[in-house]
Amino acid sequence: MADEQFEAPDSSAVRTALWRAMHVRVDAPPHVVEDEIGLRLAAPGDDWRDRPDMDPQTTSGFRAAMVARARFIEDLITEQAGRGVGQHVILGAGLDTFAQRRPEIASRLRIFEVDQPGPQAWKRRRLAELGYGIPEWLHLVPFDFEAGGSWLERLAAAGFDPGQPAVIVSTGVSMYLTKDATTATLRRVAGLAPGSTLAMTFLLPTELVDDADRPGLRASEEGARASGTPFLSFYTPQEMLALAREAGFRDARHVPGASHAGRYFADRTDGLRPSSGEDLLLATV
Repeated sequence: MADEQFEAPDSSAVRTALWRAMHVRVDAPPHVVEDEIGLRLAAPGDDWRDRPDMDPQTTSGFRAAMVARARFIEDLITEQAGRGVGQHVILGAGLDTFAQRRPEIASRLRIFEVDQPGPQAWKRRRLAELGYGIPEWLHLVPFDFEAGGSWLERLAAAGFDPGQPAVIVSTGVSMYLTKDATTATLRRVAGLAPGSTLAMTFLLPTELVDDADRPGLRASEEGARASGTPFLSFYTPQEMLALAREAGFRDARHVPGASHAGRYFADRTDGLRPSSGEDLLLATV
């Protein structure tokens, strides 16, 4: 559209995409996730691997945590698609590349990527420039989360059917929102069709993070604040579960980020393991 305003994705979205690419470039196979498409979208320049936050050793835990998170979500989507769920919504999609990397699964779904208008217009343009385009089953839904209104209404206008179950995913977002905003999101998702599933990540308070990972968490906080997107909210697992149940979910489960180590890294001999600090809420309507 001629009046679209293009805005590059924020630093956290780019960093996550680059970490996924670093996993392929520097870690031995088998790779938990193979994703260099995010790197191509971001186009960070030839010296991107020299960035301090891409140091292969000092940021290995964060890199492992990001690829484990992506793999967990993909496994969930694959499982739910196998059960007949036909809709997948990504809140705060950023540089998510599931639709481009896994078309054999994605094309069986209606996928809705919800994101800020400027970064989403930028992503639409980059997908066209790289030859991916926007297939008919992929819907990019612009929505300004800070301006109020209902993202569910925007989804419905884009073809989402609230009467049919869906997988709703929100990763790397809740720390940037107030607790009231996250509570509102939980209530909206809990009102969807029975059989819908929400996967939402959340940051733990510092005292619940492993001692070895606390300096990294503090550095992430400082970096987020410096870039103008400070962390606003942290949750204990008990607090997040209580919010989900109060919102009306039939079932709510806490998935510790540490559990990804046994699921995806158990047979590795290089010591690669995800850092602690980010856990998951898995809730069913």
